[in-house]
Amino acid sequence: MQVNETLNEGLKRGYSIVVTAAELEAKVNEKLTEAQPDVEMKGFRKGKVPMALLKKQFGQRVMGEAMQESIDGAMAEHFEKSGDRPAMQPEVKMTNEDWKEGDDVNVDMTYEALPEIPELDMSKIKLEKLVVKADDAAIEEALANLAETAQDFKARKKGSKAKDGDQVVMDFLGKVDGEAFEGGAAEDFPLVLGSGNFIPGFEEQLVGVKAEEEKLVTVSFPDDYQAEHLKGKEATFECTIKEIKEPVAAEINDEMATKFGAEDLAALKTQIAERLEAEYAGASRAVMKRGLLDELDKMVDFELPPSLVEAEAGQIAHQLWHEDNPDVQGHDHPEIETTDEHTTLATRRVRLGLLLAELGQKAEVEVTDAEMTQAIMNQARQYPGQERQFFEFVQQNQQMQQQLRAPLFEDKVVDHIAEGATVTEKTVSKEDLQKAVEALEDAE
Repeated sequence: MQVNETLNEGLKRGYSIVVTAAELEAKVNEKLTEAQPDVEMKGFRKGKVPMALLKKQFGQRVMGEAMQESIDGAMAEHFEKSGDRPAMQPEVKMTNEDWKEGDDVNVDMTYEALPEIPELDMSKIKLEKLVVKADDAAIEEALANLAETAQDFKARKKGSKAKDGDQVVMDFLGKVDGEAFEGGAAEDFPLVLGSGNFIPGFEEQLVGVKAEEEKLVTVSFPDDYQAEHLKGKEATFECTIKEIKEPVAAEINDEMATKFGAEDLAALKTQIAERLEAEYAGASRAVMKRGLLDELDKMVDFELPPSLVEAEAGQIAHQLWHEDNPDVQGHDHPEIETTDEHTTLATRRVRLGLLLAELGQKAEVEVTDAEMTQAIMNQARQYPGQERQFFEFVQQNQQMQQQLRAPLFEDKVVDHIAEGATVTEKTVSKEDLQKAVEALEDAE
């Protein structure tokens, strides 16, 4: 087998590979000899079929396999010897298209090699970490929000009309074709208007009712209603309104605290402070990560494979176009052209991506099975009721696994670099941290 270099410009590489006819024939014979003991053919005992017949019967197919294996082997050997790592799948083309058995096989292979990544002195990186403490005002604001979610209801003035959000306490009796049906009656039932807990159209007809009023509500059960005998049927509900209540925020006290699983109000305040500071820490980390990436971008510069930059620029352009045209689904749209701005952003992303990958590999950074499982579970929560199907889908989809693993790996590499950097803490207000986060979003 002969491998000769035909192109070496920057990161572009080209090689011609020649697999001789003799090498091919030897590989075909080797494969047929290996298979011979298991071959059965009419007129011969198992394993006793002559080689000439085997070659006539299976030679063409085996020749194709031998050719592919020889080319793959030559490529693997080349990359092992040269140390090159292709940026993308090498382009391989057979040049003697009029090939016939007995001829050598001539193949051209071209690719872009990944660049050498320069060494990085992490101790020269200087970072600022924003620290925010949960003050009393933030805790009180969070308590007030919790009180809203834990709302109670108090009786409205006599004669008040029910509004969306009010609680209507009533007795009701439902009938279909003039006959009461099972599960269609209740007494002192509290229904919050606008909650969507009843059949579509039911709650809307109670808007404006008063206490002690009787109201006849007519609705139709949906065609997909769970009770087979009620699907699509029109029903009437005789409603006796007993009380109209308006929502009020729960009183902030120990009793409210127990509703959220805390022992008392003081314990709930402690939990809120811890949650707020965890949120602040997450936002601070995002700001520091951007600062770290900016520092790395200034510190290192190396040649990039044009194909990677071009592919990344195209992806950025495509993503931004869809953000501007949210109504367009799929790929049924005009061709999207990349701009200099897309290419500039792609250049930064590719450079930093290659650098982080190299640093992570050298530091032996790995994403554990437990971390992957947690990431999949977090993603699965976006599909209520289908978590198991999503989990199984990811387990069988290598590309999806890589999409979930990549940000985990990047974050772990960022943490590794930050450990070796000089980090200065700076205490700031919640508002200052928010401005820093908004600046990140504006820069994207």
